[in-house]
Amino acid sequence: MPDKNHGPAEREVIILQRLKEHGYVTVSDLSERLDVSEVTVRKDLQKLESRNLLHRTYGGANVRDPYVRDRPLDEKVTQFTEEKRRIGKAAANLVAARDSIILASGTTMTQVARHLRDKSELTVITSAMNVALEVAHLQDVEVLMLGGMVRRTSKSVVGPYAQEMMKEYACDKLFLGVDGFDLDHGLTTANAPEAHLNQYMIRAAQRVIIVTDSSKFGRRSLRRICGLDAVHRVITDASVDDHIVSHLKEQGLYVDVV
Repeated sequence: MPDKNHGPAEREVIILQRLKEHGYVTVSDLSERLDVSEVTVRKDLQKLESRNLLHRTYGGANVRDPYVRDRPLDEKVTQFTEEKRRIGKAAANLVAARDSIILASGTTMTQVARHLRDKSELTVITSAMNVALEVAHLQDVEVLMLGGMVRRTSKSVVGPYAQEMMKEYACDKLFLGVDGFDLDHGLTTANAPEAHLNQYMIRAAQRVIIVTDSSKFGRRSLRRICGLDAVHRVITDASVDDHIVSHLKEQGLYVDVV
């Protein structure tokens, strides 16, 4: 669609105003609002990013730095607490009696573990000490704690011992949390050894279920875990952008918004 109403400078003002009001913009919305093609919008966003005025993401842009650094578990646990509780409950509802499941590390995984109380004849494999403690007291749950080097920030183990243990198991489901979820780049985490262990977990599971709050979308961290082709289902909160949900469903993924 040709540019009829707004010149480049005026479009930039409108884009930045929308960012200020909403925290993010999408290419499709801007194209319609500014009466220009999506190609023109992407060029505008690229110019604004070159001046450090925004950060481009899949299908749009936001005001946040898209790169995620490693943070302590004690800091993460205070953020998005209600969203993580709902996500954890929805994830636990997917667990059936006599399932063998892998729970990776992270604060959302703690919530998954807390909602497993009514499950029977369950086997849980985990790398996270906080997760193991949540389920260790359950009478009808067998817990297998991986061994290895303990990461202080995540209170979980990584390294060759954990990887070798994972090679010996085959499980029904993996519940995996991430630091970044970029629709182009895939799933990422801030720690390279943890990403490597996550890859072993993916190989051991029949189904891979990502549990993540919506703040992780459009962001990347240091080490790539996998692409969307390795994922079967995503559980996230209601603040996720509609275009992200649509894209995931187009890729053949189940998406639960809770």
